Amino acid sequence: MLVAAHQPAFLPWLGYLDKMARADVFVVVDCVQYEAQNFQNRNRIKRRDGAGWLTVPVHRGQRDNVADKQICQEPNPRHTWRRRIWGAISSHYRRAPHFARYADELHDVIAVQPWQLLVELDLATLELARRWLGITRPVVRSSTLGLVGAKTDRIIDLCRKVNATTYLSGAGGSAAYLDVAAMRRANVEVVWQRFVHPIYPQRHPQLGFIPNLAFIDLVLNCGPEARAILGHEAAP
Repeated sequence: MLVAAHQPAFLPWLGYLDKMARADVFVVVDCVQYEAQNFQNRNRIKRRDGAGWLTVPVHRGQRDNVADKQICQEPNPRHTWRRRIWGAISSHYRRAPHFARYADELHDVIAVQPWQLLVELDLATLELARRWLGITRPVVRSSTLGLVGAKTDRIIDLCRKVNATTYLSGAGGSAAYLDVAAMRRANVEVVWQRFVHPIYPQRHPQLGFIPNLAFIDLVLNCGPEARAILGHEAAP
C-alpha cells in the first residue's frame, strides 16, 4: 500500500491533488504546528492583473496545532472574509466557461457555511476538489492516528498506522529531513512525486499561463475535462 501525506491547504493546488490521487490512502497532517505565510489559510487565483492571494484570516498563536487553528470572525457582516473571498472569485471567474456549473457549491462552502476551525474549511475545499476531479482515494486525518516521534520517525509511525509499505514524498520541505535509510530499515520504500504541471486554457491569456494556482482555476476554466487534464491515473 502506498501512502501520501500533506498538511491541509485552502483550495489546494494541482500538485497537492496529484499526490493524493497517486496514493492508495492520503493522510491530512493536521497534528503539526500551524505555519504562517504558508498555504494552510491562503492560495492564489489568476486575476486580470496577474496572480493574487485569497486569504482566510486566523487568530494569532504561532504554536497552535493546525487542527486547533481558529478563523477570525469579523463583527461587521458586510465586511467578512467570506464576502471578500467570494467577491474576488466571482469577479475574476464569473466569465470563465464553467463558472455556472460549480458556482453554487463553491459559494456554499466559501460564503455560507459558518466555519470556526481552519482545518474544517480546508477539508471542505479539498472535498470539492476530490469530487469535481474524480479523486476517490480515502482521506485520513493524522490527528486520529495517535502518531509518535518526530520527522522521519513520525512518518514511519504514520506508515505503520495505515499499513503502508511505500511512502510517496514530495520534493519540497520533507526532502530536507527525510531519512530514506531509516525508512528502508523500517521496511518502508520511499518514492518521489514527479509532478509536471499541465498547461490549460486560462482567463486573461495576454498575461501568459500562470501555474501553481488554486485548483478552481483549472475547474472553472475547463469543467469536466479537468479530470483528464490533471491526468491523475498516472503512476508515481
